[in-house]
Amino acid sequence: MEYDNDRPVRPNYRIEIFYWALLILINPLVNSLTIFFYDAGIWWVLFIVNLVMFPAYLLYANIAGPMLLFRRRYVFFILLSFLFFLVILTFLFAVYSLVLKFPLSAFEKFYFTYSKSTITRECLWCVLNMSLAIAIFFIRKALDEKDLLHDVQRDNTFFKLRYLRARLNPHFLFNTLNSIYSLSLQKSDKAPEVVVKLSDIMRYLIYECDEEKVPLNKEVEFIKNYIEIEKIRYKADVRFTVEGETDGIMIEPFLFMSFIENGFKHAMDNSFGEPFIYITPESS
Repeated sequence: MEYDNDRPVRPNYRIEIFYWALLILINPLVNSLTIFFYDAGIWWVLFIVNLVMFPAYLLYANIAGPMLLFRRRYVFFILLSFLFFLVILTFLFAVYSLVLKFPLSAFEKFYFTYSKSTITRECLWCVLNMSLAIAIFFIRKALDEKDLLHDVQRDNTFFKLRYLRARLNPHFLFNTLNSIYSLSLQKSDKAPEVVVKLSDIMRYLIYECDEEKVPLNKEVEFIKNYIEIEKIRYKADVRFTVEGETDGIMIEPFLFMSFIENGFKHAMDNSFGEPFIYITPESS
């Protein structure tokens, strides 16, 4: 995604491009299939004329939509629309005057000649094209808002994960260091093992869980290391088993950590004579 003055510049949507192409083609198609059905030579002329007029409708949508209609400045929108209407018609008949300089049949000349019927027809087409241009603006606006909502939800999830990681880091690190200190005083053989597991956990927290989703295998390994360290702090029956396949599955990081932390927090209080925690995540 590109940025303009720190604001995201979103690319054109396929549906938006489709409707702009429809705006370019609808006039030539209708006139070719009705008025000039047996005169294929004029089809390209109608297409080129409408293609030449296309920038005017595009400019109208980009000015009248975001600057006036979106801001509910309806009076100025009506005035600007009427001004564009006159400018587009004037420019269109200027193009028609150039077309009339080419060799045309009598019926073709009548179609492009400045007359009451021609003015009425082109006024209707101008109103239709301007209305379609505004409709395309609203379609673009709705799609932008949908993408913006998706980005906000994604960022919200990302910052929630950041918060969980930031909350887990100091709390868990402090408790683990206390455990290592206690094991070192006891000259326990488990101290090096705890240091290695803590190193794996910190590597995962710092380097491997910055993405929106992580492999389930890595999350399971992280949980196992976390539980093994917690088991050293508490004398309890703690069991962790995984049922099903975990290969190729992606999940949000720390998805289970709140449940596991609460399990240790509430199950390890003094009210239980023989505390236990059984953790059995299932993967499909």
